[in-house]
Amino acid sequence: MSETKMQKQKKIIAMFDDIAKSYDVANRILSLGIDRSWRRDGIKKALSLCKGERLKIADVACGTGDMLQFWHDGLGGREVDLSGIDPSAGMLEVAGKKLKELKNIKLHQGMAQDLNMLDSDSMDVVSISFGIRNVTDLEAGIGEFARVLKNGGILLILEFMREEKRGVLDRLMGFYTTKILPLIGGMISRNYRAYAYLPNSIEGFKSTEELSEILKKYGLNIRLKKTYSAGIATLILCQKEIK
Repeated sequence: MSETKMQKQKKIIAMFDDIAKSYDVANRILSLGIDRSWRRDGIKKALSLCKGERLKIADVACGTGDMLQFWHDGLGGREVDLSGIDPSAGMLEVAGKKLKELKNIKLHQGMAQDLNMLDSDSMDVVSISFGIRNVTDLEAGIGEFARVLKNGGILLILEFMREEKRGVLDRLMGFYTTKILPLIGGMISRNYRAYAYLPNSIEGFKSTEELSEILKKYGLNIRLKKTYSAGIATLILCQKEIK
């Protein structure tokens, strides 16, 4: 019997619960902190598409709260109501401790496929960074992003994407993610399998072109696509159709 999407999702959630306390340390060492510049740039570009002085922003698969912190710090004087949503109780516990001094942030336990804590047409921005490949029912998740966004609202996706064409740097990164990353991440977190999951999840995910087609299907029109660090990460900014 094949594994159902929900069974697979529960295994992924349990894995993140297990590595939650060491997640930030492992990620900073493994990425050398370069993901910070990707996040800041993505937020800056998303905000340039937003109107109004007070925004409602939801960060889905918020993990330990890194993106929420970057949203808070990058608003340039604008007021904001931030919602962080993640299915892992362990990750949310870490996020709550990190963000306890910040105002106007609410954390919710939930999955991208079911954002029942958010009203339809209520969000100026929805973001998901390095989490969309972990959504086992991808179309349901994208459908929920489209539902909760206001007309003209912005979806920010930042992800390690599978590309059809591979160069020398892609092969080097492939060696790093399949051989080196699991060893280092496994030693820090004491969970080798969790960090071996990363390269497998990238290979098993959609290409940029395939993801773009699904987004268009749900009325999310791509405004910007950009790659960082020679294609290691990809930023996609979409805008919900104005009806």
